[in-house]
Amino acid sequence: MKPSLVTPHPTAREQLAHFMLARTLGKTGISVSPIGFGAVKIGRNQKTKYGDFAIPNDHELEQLLLGILDLGINLIDTAPAYGLSESRIGNVLKKQRGRCVLSTKVGETFVDGKSEYDFSSAAIEKSVSRSLRRLQTDYIDLLLLHSNGQDQKILKQTDAVETLERIRHKGWTRAIGFSGYQQTAEIECLNWADVMMIEYHPENTTRKPLIDQAQELGVGVLVKKGLDCGRIAPAVAIDHILRQRGVSSLVIGSLNLNHCAQNAALAITANAKESD
Repeated sequence: MKPSLVTPHPTAREQLAHFMLARTLGKTGISVSPIGFGAVKIGRNQKTKYGDFAIPNDHELEQLLLGILDLGINLIDTAPAYGLSESRIGNVLKKQRGRCVLSTKVGETFVDGKSEYDFSSAAIEKSVSRSLRRLQTDYIDLLLLHSNGQDQKILKQTDAVETLERIRHKGWTRAIGFSGYQQTAEIECLNWADVMMIEYHPENTTRKPLIDQAQELGVGVLVKKGLDCGRIAPAVAIDHILRQRGVSSLVIGSLNLNHCAQNAALAITANAKESD
């Protein structure tokens, strides 16, 4: 099934971008749009949770990514595990670097149709160097540990956190954090992380205390799987999630620019309610 890339009217895009008020990501000083773009579908369609879909061709991808930026969506979330995603983003956005906040990850790669995990210091540094080349940039804005579900093992039996801190010190990334599965591990990460990527939506609010604690500590929060893989209506999910004061951005993957525009409009409405 080919993605729908019907472009919203330019005036409508400009109006949305004007009202898309950015949120500050914790203490990082980085401003992100309340809706972020999840980039897995532009680089990988094998062994995903999103059903059958076709990866957009180069022309379609350029329309999509530039259209997203025109909507005021500046956060682009990718990963080495997303197949060709990093390289394709780099090819399109290398001349748009100042307009976007690039988030990528370390720990997982997707090779020959299967995921491989390596949280050693050497593997992480190699992964970051590769991501910088693929994204065609000299720095990454957000660099997250991409957990395989064994959160505590990664945090306590590897030097992954120390390696991220060293990479941040080198200037290869502006901020570091964790994308995991276990809430107990996520709470521990608040001691060192600049940003957390967590699962949260109206049907699973167990991480609300974590969001509140992160806000108190100045740790930015990005939400993943906010639509519960399509099971929750965007209008319901976006309104609920973005009204949480500790949430900086909700990352949603879509190949339909009109859907992205609709999500941006919903975010503007939620921002207005949150400000009341």
